[in-house]
Amino acid sequence: MSVEFVKEGQTFTGDDSPMAVLLLSMLGAFAEFERAMIRERQREGIAIAKAKGVYEGRKHALTAEQIADVRTKAAASDRGNLSDLAKEYGICRKTLYRYLKRATTAESSTESKR
Repeated sequence: MSVEFVKEGQTFTGDDSPMAVLLLSMLGAFAEFERAMIRERQREGIAIAKAKGVYEGRKHALTAEQIADVRTKAAASDRGNLSDLAKEYGICRKTLYRYLKRATTAESSTESKR
């Protein structure tokens, strides 16, 4: 097993000299530092965009009317038909379950507030 840095023209194998091991460690540290800086700048950019109201995340797969319809149909059917229901709306089963879970969570929080 070896690591090759094409741009730098360096190849490191398991039986390298102590200087090569040091250089590999330093390159790894710089790469890790740069990745952390990229993520930090990304988080800052997202926070600024959210403050401006530009960044809202991914759009929902279904509209509010479709979600209500899915919940009604799911309540009327048995568990076996949920896969068919997901196919009907062009979403995966996990997305369907997420929508149904939000419905039960919202209902239970509404009842607890009463």
